[in-house]
Amino acid sequence: MPGLRSNYDYEDLLACGRGEMFGPSEPKLPLPPMLMFDRITEITEGGGKYGRGLVRTELDIKPDLWFFRCHFQNDAVMPGCLGLDGLWQMVGFYLVWLGRDRHVRARALGLGDLKFTGQILPHVRRVAYTVDIKRVMRSKLVMAIADGTVCADGEVIYRASDLRLGLFKHLPDSPIKPAG
Repeated sequence: MPGLRSNYDYEDLLACGRGEMFGPSEPKLPLPPMLMFDRITEITEGGGKYGRGLVRTELDIKPDLWFFRCHFQNDAVMPGCLGLDGLWQMVGFYLVWLGRDRHVRARALGLGDLKFTGQILPHVRRVAYTVDIKRVMRSKLVMAIADGTVCADGEVIYRASDLRLGLFKHLPDSPIKPAG
């Protein structure tokens, strides 16, 4: 495994999605267009609000992003579920980044509470995500529990508590093969 770093750029994230960062059998980030951030600006094992880990990422918003064209006709807005998925992507990356166990799949397992107080519209310049790791469990299931926020141009617009994501050693392959 490569040495742990405290930040990653877009090319690094793409390498992770292709299985080139942590290894081809390790869980991967989704590739575009489902990758919900452009860079990891900070990742640490001991930081954050709970002292158990912190991940910060950013997404540059451009008015021509794919979801603005298809979410609502004549009402361009980023779907809230994509911001939530970005938070889960961060928790999954964190668990793989820790690199203590070999697993093949990452899956979102739920959350406690979610509040939306704003929206991501085409005029927004930057979305900043923060995940504060509350707990990491390692047994048959490796799982993390975290709280997360999504900010649009510095204003908190989503708050999620108790995001749960697990890593699994054995899950069946999808019968659907990716395009390409």
